[in-house]
Amino acid sequence: MNGVHDMGGMQCFGRVAPEADEPVFHSDWEARVLALNRAMGYARLWNIDMSRAAIEELPPEVYLTRSYYEKWLIRLEQLLLDRGLVDAEELAAGRALKPGKPLPRKLGVTDVAAALTRGSFSRAPGTPALFKEGDRVRARNINPTTHTRLPRYARGHVGTIESVRGCHVFPDTVAIGKGENPQWLYTVRFDGRELWGERCDPSLKVSIDAFEPYLEPA
Repeated sequence: MNGVHDMGGMQCFGRVAPEADEPVFHSDWEARVLALNRAMGYARLWNIDMSRAAIEELPPEVYLTRSYYEKWLIRLEQLLLDRGLVDAEELAAGRALKPGKPLPRKLGVTDVAAALTRGSFSRAPGTPALFKEGDRVRARNINPTTHTRLPRYARGHVGTIESVRGCHVFPDTVAIGKGENPQWLYTVRFDGRELWGERCDPSLKVSIDAFEPYLEPA
C-alpha cells in the first residue's frame, strides 16, 4: 500500500542521527511490548507479514509521532481486537473482564528460544526463475491497496539483477490470507540517477530485494 510508512526517497524529515551506545530498550515497558508480541506471534494467529501490514495501516498522524515500540503496541492491540481476543473495554481497563478464548499454542518457558527464532521462508520452486544475474529489469508500477515489499521509489525504474536469492514465501499474498504463493526473489541494483535524477551523486547505487511479480524485462 502507498502509506506513510514507505518513506524511501521522501524529503524534509531531517537527518538520521544514530544514538551513540544505544541500549536495547530505553524503558522497561519496551521490553514488555517485545515479549507480548513474541508470545502472541508464537500462537500463530497471524504471520509476520500480517504484523507488518498492521503497522503500515496506522494513520499518518500516529505513524509519524509514535516511537518504534509504541507502534508495536498499537499493532498488537489491533490484531487482538480484530481476532476477538480482547475488546475495547478490556484494553481501556488494562485487564481481562471475561474468560479468554483458547489459543492454538501457548508460550511456555521451554518455548522461548523457538519464539525468538525466525523460521525459514525459503520454499521449493514450482517454476524456473524468469531472470538471471545481469538481466535488465523494470520494477512494475504497481499501487496495491494491501501489503507489498516493493518500495514506491523503485516503481517504474530500470535496474540490473545482481543476484538470484531463491524461491520464498510471497509477502503480498500471505499478508492478506491468500496463501504462501512462493515466488523467486532477486536483488536488483539501480543507479542513483535512475531513481533520483541527474542531480544525484553519479556513484550512488541502490540495491533492493524484489520478488518476481514485481519485475518485468526492460
